[in-house]
Amino acid sequence: MTDSGAAFATGARAGATTAATTTTGVGVGPYRELTFDAQGDVDPATRAAVARIEATDLLVFAHGWNSDRTTATRLFDRFFAPFPGLVGTGVRLGYVGVVWPSIRFSDEPIPDFDPRPALAAPDTATGLDPGTRRALGAFWPGRQAELDRVAELLDGRPESQAAFAEFGALVRELANVDRTGAGGAGGPAAAADPGGARGVPALFVRDVMEVCRELADALAASGADTGDGPLPAPGNSSLLTPGDGLRALWGGAKELLRQATYYEMKNRAGVVGEHGLGPVLADLAGRRPALRVHLIGHSFGARVVSFSLRAVPDGARHLKSLTLLQGAFSHYAFSDRLPHDPRRGGTLRGLQRRVDGPVVACHSSHDSALGLFYPLASRMAGDSAGLLGFDERWGAVGHDGVQAVPGAQRIDLEAALRDGLPAAGCVSVDAGSVVRRGGPPSGAHSDICHEELARIVVGAGRMGR
Repeated sequence: MTDSGAAFATGARAGATTAATTTTGVGVGPYRELTFDAQGDVDPATRAAVARIEATDLLVFAHGWNSDRTTATRLFDRFFAPFPGLVGTGVRLGYVGVVWPSIRFSDEPIPDFDPRPALAAPDTATGLDPGTRRALGAFWPGRQAELDRVAELLDGRPESQAAFAEFGALVRELANVDRTGAGGAGGPAAAADPGGARGVPALFVRDVMEVCRELADALAASGADTGDGPLPAPGNSSLLTPGDGLRALWGGAKELLRQATYYEMKNRAGVVGEHGLGPVLADLAGRRPALRVHLIGHSFGARVVSFSLRAVPDGARHLKSLTLLQGAFSHYAFSDRLPHDPRRGGTLRGLQRRVDGPVVACHSSHDSALGLFYPLASRMAGDSAGLLGFDERWGAVGHDGVQAVPGAQRIDLEAALRDGLPAAGCVSVDAGSVVRRGGPPSGAHSDICHEELARIVVGAGRMGR
């Protein structure tokens, strides 16, 4: 276990033992939390508690970006609440919340949990509020000096090319990416997603001032406050001087830091799913073969549960459904052949066949985190299309559903609730009629606590009345 993993495990396990033996904070039961560190190591106490749940069907829900366990638990409580009234009389549900080390900036409101608008005052639009600063320290333990300097630059917004160069170097160091675009040993590039970006995102290798300008443009398009004054026009950033709009670029700089955390979470999620959650569930199925497991994941948590399929033994039948809520990974992940490169497949090519039931991807056009910002973080360095010209190669499954999988169905939410879901295979459900609330910069990305989506999970798992 690395230092960062050990630091998470120490803090998480201190509070997880209590969570393993009580339903405090969650109104359904039996409920337990399953806790992992950044390397996918599971807390043994939480694993043992999950194994003792008496149920016919186990709902296993992995959160996306959340800065602390309390926020994750509130999400589980709200999402699980409708299920007891939706399932048939022969179904005895058990509930599991998968807790793993992720982060949420405090200016990303979550509908129903955190109804505040995005922070928009000039001193907070580009700076780091105390909650975000604490969350970053927990997310990147041992990097106090680098984070202090990052916070100082964002607060001061110096009109200096040298300051932007320093900021870009600090962000690359935090993300474990060198200037050539290669990840460090065991770093994020080692888990590059063949169904998405082939290498390190351009945000980390292009000229930092140009990247900040284009990210600030994207923030403006999402309705967020970008900071001070008008942005400089596109062009040679090396020619910009104080007074040319440099101060306004710091809104984009904060977004670059945010994208660095997303980049790290993306890779952590794959590790936790493949090396943590998947083996735990496979072992549980071996001990209790009659238990039916239903996987649910939100955002990068959708990546966690999807990557757990890599650990499903051949011939296993314990996974009965997989529901992805605003999934933050490539919409080509399950494809055998990528449309833009038929010699390659997605990172999860064909693994939907390991689910003894449907793989349901709920998506929404109101999700600006996935519709606008995810493609920015997923592009190859040097992509000729530039950062903002949307290229379908870099789309997220939570933006427009599963792509390039023959036979995959596409239906809207109302039809899915009225007519039911396929018994197997990939199906994309347009949930934009309910997943539609949320302020900039993430839009409706976290607007998932709806009975309609709970009914989708019940239908996918064939648990209804």
